[in-house]
Amino acid sequence: MSGSLTARGSSAAPVVADDDNRYKAVQAKLDKLGKAMDDATVELQGLRRSMQNNADHTDGVSTDITNAELDPKFVTLTDLVATALAGAAREVHTLAQSAQETVDLTYKTRRAHARLYGALDDVRSNRREKTPKPGFFNR
Repeated sequence: MSGSLTARGSSAAPVVADDDNRYKAVQAKLDKLGKAMDDATVELQGLRRSMQNNADHTDGVSTDITNAELDPKFVTLTDLVATALAGAAREVHTLAQSAQETVDLTYKTRRAHARLYGALDDVRSNRREKTPKPGFFNR
């Protein structure tokens, strides 16, 4: 685990938000976003497992120090850490589910965009003549 939720080998912003709204650019942005979110989902699932393992281990340590008859304040503090780790693991699980939902919606959006505009892009891309700029016919 790298300790970072940024997809490995990428910048902090996986998809540049610019004004390039051409068909192929939008398709590429949606694809890149989907892949980055998919990577984040995998990282979050690993983080959740790690946190849950630490919570379970800490709970075991609490039992051990109870059996060793250490000062009760240390048992209480260790129990609190175990509870906090378990709670954080649950929240990371919820975040991973949200990230997965975003992945699914991103790919669904990409398919819908392709269905709606793919044929138009084929026509525009394969013509020898220049196409008027958007809004030309609205004058």
